[in-house]
Amino acid sequence: MNTRIKVIRSPRAMQDACLKLRARGKTIGFVPTMGALHDGHLSLIARARRENDAVVVSIFVNPTQFGPSEDYLKYPRPFSHDKDLCRAAGVDILFAPGVAAMYTQDHKTFVNVAKMSDVLCGAARPGHFRGVATVVNKLFNIVAPSSAYFGKKDFQQLAIIKNMVRDLNIPVKIVSCPIIREPSGLARSSRNRYLSDIERDHAQKLSRSLSLARRLITRDGISNPARITAEMASIIKTIPGARIDYIKICNPETLEELKTIETRALIALAIFIGKTRLIDNCIAIRDVVN
Repeated sequence: MNTRIKVIRSPRAMQDACLKLRARGKTIGFVPTMGALHDGHLSLIARARRENDAVVVSIFVNPTQFGPSEDYLKYPRPFSHDKDLCRAAGVDILFAPGVAAMYTQDHKTFVNVAKMSDVLCGAARPGHFRGVATVVNKLFNIVAPSSAYFGKKDFQQLAIIKNMVRDLNIPVKIVSCPIIREPSGLARSSRNRYLSDIERDHAQKLSRSLSLARRLITRDGISNPARITAEMASIIKTIPGARIDYIKICNPETLEELKTIETRALIALAIFIGKTRLIDNCIAIRDVVN
């Protein structure tokens, strides 16, 4: 266990610490989080630990990515437990700033990745990805990482960050990491703790619907997105009280909705089970025989 984990709360102090590491030729692996860490986060940290000289994890519940009626105030903040997990995982620095340290009262500058931020989750959560892109850009400026690690569960977030890094010439390598799932197939998420036992059991059907969609594309060669999403919806509708936010099949690079599946496709969904909004996705590749 790493007993030397350092907690830094000041952005300036965090910058100074990372600049000293870089000046010594050290690589920095960075895992940005909002806390409430789970096995998905720990898998990102483990990979960052393998691939870098130093590992920095941030814990910051970012207010600018929450809408007025969303769960910002209720979002879990088990900081002591998260710190223990980070220590056990070999994290060198835990960056945990307060809101006032990250946003001045007259904060005016935001980053927006056009088009990609207004579809899928962005359609129902206006301004969400502007908040995500802004805080991630700020964190990159503070930490100056060599590599930053993101899970594919938040595929839209990952795609937006990749585009932001490319468009703004940010010198960081974005590392995409696999979705970590519970034995039932449910994707690990901090919001899973909101589910009752019965709701958690029903939530298995999200991954089952994605598996069905992948089979229809890869095994059966189905190219009609509407047919596939209808099959998925029929599974989701067997969940008592479930509400479909969206089920979409999109281009994985642009996030544009596909009219026909030619080769590679992102299958993404957002479903309310009770009051909890869950997202999941997978990639399917359709073999085209000429």
